[in-house]
Amino acid sequence: QVQLVESGGGLVQAGGSLRLSCAASGITFRINTMGWYRQAPGKRRELVAGITGGGSTNLVDSVKGRFTISRDNAKNTVYLQMNSLKVEDTAVYYCYVGSSMYVIDYWGRGTQVTVSS
Repeated sequence: QVQLVESGGGLVQAGGSLRLSCAASGITFRINTMGWYRQAPGKRRELVAGITGGGSTNLVDSVKGRFTISRDNAKNTVYLQMNSLKVEDTAVYYCYVGSSMYVIDYWGRGTQVTVSS
């Protein structure tokens, strides 16, 4: 059974940093893409960042220059380093494993990130 377990969320002031981690277990196949979506209250879930097994990354424009995504293939773990956080980054962040950034095979349960002004 595949499980994705996120950690690292929390409350931080605007301008601060957080690092999210997501470890995938029960994986019996080679993971193509891992990454993060987020969902703010009353809004649709949106892609934040994705990374392939070869290390190619893609980040949504609103986080470029502030967020960095990385991956440890040996540990089936993906990280999201979030710097210069803004109030509008407040959301539940969901880890995913997928065939691509838009074809999601598995979701994590989510971790809350709250940025205060």
